[in-house]
Amino acid sequence: MKKTQLRKLAAASILAALAVVCSPLSIPVGASRCFPVQHFVNIVAGVFLGPFYGMGAAFVTSLVRNLMGTGSLMAFPGSMCGAFLCGFLYKKFRKLPLAYLGELIGTALIGGMLCFPVATLIMAKEAALFTYVIPFFVSSAGGTLIAAIIVPALKKAKIDRIFAEDKKEVMADAGENA
Repeated sequence: MKKTQLRKLAAASILAALAVVCSPLSIPVGASRCFPVQHFVNIVAGVFLGPFYGMGAAFVTSLVRNLMGTGSLMAFPGSMCGAFLCGFLYKKFRKLPLAYLGELIGTALIGGMLCFPVATLIMAKEAALFTYVIPFFVSSAGGTLIAAIIVPALKKAKIDRIFAEDKKEVMADAGENA
């Protein structure tokens, strides 16, 4: 395993642990519980670690929270889609606003709609296709606002260089920050 992969795995684990520890900071909105810290972590992981490590951290967070009884099955599609789309858009375009938009669309729209079959088929709850979109958007927006304040500061501190795999990636980030 490469040194950068090990660093990313360790960082993803720490971010997942942070999201689990902060899971009591939830806000009930409609039929779901909203966790703004989870969405903040999704953006940090997506931007600094990439789409797959971000999605992995979101999966681990959802799994641990469900095993502890502090989460619901709805956390899986919402957080994983948001983290992946955020990381994918940032990796492709290197623009933070697109990463934030990816988190919002991935979690609220895509994840919210994917909760429909989870709710109706697995949890035997009555729900409409868009039942979870608004509550997920509220939660995701809170975490995105937190990330919009903290992530630029982390980038300015050059935290992303720790996870750069080669000099080209460091140079791309340097050109973006210039």
